[in-house]
Amino acid sequence: MSDATRKEGRERGEEWWATEIIEMRPGLIRLRGYPIEDLIGRVSFPAMIWLMLRGELPSEAQAALLGTALGAAVDHGPQAPSIAIARIAATCGVGINSAMASAINVLGDVHGGAGEQALEFFGAIAAAMEAGVPLEAAAADHAARFLAEGGYLPGFGHRFHPIDPRAPRLLALAREAAAAGTVSGRFAAIAEAVEAAVAHAKGKRIPLNIDGATAVIYGELGFPPPLTRGLFVLSRSVGILAHAWEQSQKPDRNKGPLPREWLWAYQGAPERRLPEA
Repeated sequence: MSDATRKEGRERGEEWWATEIIEMRPGLIRLRGYPIEDLIGRVSFPAMIWLMLRGELPSEAQAALLGTALGAAVDHGPQAPSIAIARIAATCGVGINSAMASAINVLGDVHGGAGEQALEFFGAIAAAMEAGVPLEAAAADHAARFLAEGGYLPGFGHRFHPIDPRAPRLLALAREAAAAGTVSGRFAAIAEAVEAAVAHAKGKRIPLNIDGATAVIYGELGFPPPLTRGLFVLSRSVGILAHAWEQSQKPDRNKGPLPREWLWAYQGAPERRLPEA
């Protein structure tokens, strides 16, 4: 093999997983150009998330606002399918990583995807505003379309909480960040306008929930909708880890979704027997 051919082959290998995220070789680690030893102890975890996803370090105010959204959605109890799955898996004797993976794998469009859907919805309203449509009209128009298609509005309403206790606090912090100049406040205004439009259309208030509130913050911070789901997974992984660990410390084995004295409702054929041979 000639030197030219060998060089070509090495270059092909180096470009196989080309990345702008990390540079690493023996004795050296740089994340987005920053030596890891410079980041350690000086950059918070939310700021590290921002750096890895966005390529630049956020301001302290931006990192703090991101951290509030991540912290708000860490857990919602064992009735949440992902948390229940983590606990069930832990009783099956698997490792904590397997319990976490089992739980994370169910965070899809229905359980875990509402934040992404809400930010896409808010983004469509923002695009209409950029085209010259007033906020209230854009919010009313887009909300009416969703309600006409099936009545489900991503980011609003909650099956357990008449008012999701996390949402007002997050929206207030988004408003404070806008007043301080950290964010624009556009997505907070959109969320409030949608809530008002829905209340007018349905004759009752359907308040913002955790998915809508975190979507407001992620939108204010400039994250695209698909990353909203990924950020939710990072957030909820904290609760998943806590529940998997707690359950792993208990003696329960093969614990199913219901107490063993509570059996499921059978709705199939009545008892029948095979004919005698």
